Amino acid sequence: MSKSPESNSPDVEKQAHILAAEESTTAGRDPLIDAFGDYGAHVLDAARLHGQDIKTTPDGKTVLIPQPSTDPNDPLNWSDSKKHIMLLVISVVAFMPDFGSSMAIITLLPQAIQWQKPQNTIQHNLVGNLFCLGAGGLFTVWLSAYFGRLPVLVSFTSMALGTYAWCAAATSFESYMAARILNGFFSIVAQAGGLMYIQDVFFFHEHPRKINIWSGAIIVSPYLGPLISAFMISKLPWPNVFWVATGFTALCWILVIGLVDETIYNRNLPKEQQTPPKSRLMRLVGVEQWKSRHDRQTFWQAVMRPVVAISKVPVLLCTIYYFLNFAWVIGVNATISIWLTDAYGFTPYNLGMFYFAPILGSLLGALVGHWLHDLVGKIYIKRHDGKIEPEARLIIIWLASPIMAISILILGFALEHTWHYMAIAVLTAIQVVGIMIATVALNAYLLDAYPEGSGEVGAWIVVGRTWGGFMATYIEINWVIKDGLVNAFGAQTGITAAAGLIVLFLGMYGKRIRLWQGRMKFAM
Repeated sequence: MSKSPESNSPDVEKQAHILAAEESTTAGRDPLIDAFGDYGAHVLDAARLHGQDIKTTPDGKTVLIPQPSTDPNDPLNWSDSKKHIMLLVISVVAFMPDFGSSMAIITLLPQAIQWQKPQNTIQHNLVGNLFCLGAGGLFTVWLSAYFGRLPVLVSFTSMALGTYAWCAAATSFESYMAARILNGFFSIVAQAGGLMYIQDVFFFHEHPRKINIWSGAIIVSPYLGPLISAFMISKLPWPNVFWVATGFTALCWILVIGLVDETIYNRNLPKEQQTPPKSRLMRLVGVEQWKSRHDRQTFWQAVMRPVVAISKVPVLLCTIYYFLNFAWVIGVNATISIWLTDAYGFTPYNLGMFYFAPILGSLLGALVGHWLHDLVGKIYIKRHDGKIEPEARLIIIWLASPIMAISILILGFALEHTWHYMAIAVLTAIQVVGIMIATVALNAYLLDAYPEGSGEVGAWIVVGRTWGGFMATYIEINWVIKDGLVNAFGAQTGITAAAGLIVLFLGMYGKRIRLWQGRMKFAM
C-alpha cells in the first residue's frame, strides 16, 4: 500500500501511534492487562502466560506491568538505586506540607498572646492552609501533565521555601495568615503528585510497598510538627519554629535540584520518536519539557484531567470516604493541644512528649502495612487463578475502619471523663494506625483501577484529606463545646462507620461501575 507524503511527517506518525495505542487499550487487546475482560485486572503470575513474549522479574515468576520498553531513558529501566533515591526525595518533600501545617497547632498559643486574639481566631490560619493544600494539589497534577513533573516540582518547592520564610518573618496576624495560605498551595506538590512518580518509575507489583513508604512520610508528619514546635516554644520565640521549617524546605529544594529527574514518558510513542534528554539544567527549568509538550497533550486536555478523574464514580466515592475519615484525624490533632492544656495542665514540653504516641502509631501502621498489603494481594491472587483486581486492595480497609471508629468513640469518653493521659495517647496512636492502613489501600486501589490517571486520583485523595481537615478544624471546637465530647465523638464514630459502607459498595459493585464508565481517556 502506498503512503501519502503527509503520512511520513513525524507529527502525523506520532499521532497515529497515540491513536493506535488508545484504541488498543480501550478495546482491551493487551493480554497482560485485560486478559479477563477487565482492564483493571492484572495477570502477575508468569506461569499463567507461558509461551508469550513477556518480560518478568529476574526470578521469572512475576510479570512486569507495564512492560518496559528497550529505551534506556524509560524511567522503568532506571537503576534500582536511582528509582529509590527518587522515592526517598519525593517522600521527604511530601513530608513537609503537613509537618509545617501542624506546627501552627502549637504556635497558636504564644501567637494569641502576642497578637491579642482568641486561639480560635488564630486557628483560622490552619483552616486556610488546609483548604489551599487541596486546591494546590489539583493545580499540581494538571500543570505537571502539561509542563512536566520536574519543573513543577522545582517551582512549587521554591515557592514553599519562600512562604515558610515569610511565615517566620511575619509581624502581624494578617501577614502571617496570607503566608500560611500561599504556603499550603505550593507545599503540597509532592503529596499530590506522589502517585505520578510511583506509577512512572515502578512496576505494578511494587506499588503497595512504595505507596506505603510515601504515605508513611505523609501520615507521620502532622505529629512530628507539633512535637518539634512544642519543645521549641518552651524555650524560644515562636518564629524560630518556622525558621526550622524554612531550613527543612531548603534541604528539600537542594535534594530536588540535585537528585530528581523528569519521569514523564509517553508510552504511546516508539523509542525512535521519543525526545531524548539532553541537558539537566534545561529539564529543571522546563525548557526540554516545553519543546516536547505536543507529544503529550494540549493545555486544555491537561486542565480537564482532574475533571475527568472525579467523574469516575470510584474516584468520587474514595474521595468522600477519605474526607469522612481523615477529617477526625486532623480534627483531633488540631485541637488536642487545647484540650490537654486546659484539662490536664500540659506545658509545651508535655505536649511535645505526648506527640510521640501518634508518631509510634504511624510507624506501626507503616510497619504492619509493609507486609500486610502484599500478603492480602498474594492470597487473593492464589484464590483467583493468578490474577488480581483493583477491588482486592479494599479488603484490608475492613480492618482499618473498625480500628478508627472504635478509637474515636473511646477517645470521646476518655477526654470527657479525664482518663489518664496515657489512655488518650494510646487511643490517638490506634486511630493513626487505622488511617495509615486505609490510606495505602485507597491509593493502591485507585492506582490499580486508573493507572493512566495516577496524578489525578492522588490529587483527589489529597482533596478529601485536606478539605476534611479544613471542615473538622473549623467546626471541632464549637461542636465539642455545644454537645460535649462524648456526643461529638459519638457522632464522628457514626460517620466513620457509615463511611465503611462506601467500601462495601465498591467491593460489590466497583468492578461493574469501572467497566461501565471505562478508562480515563487521556491523550497520554
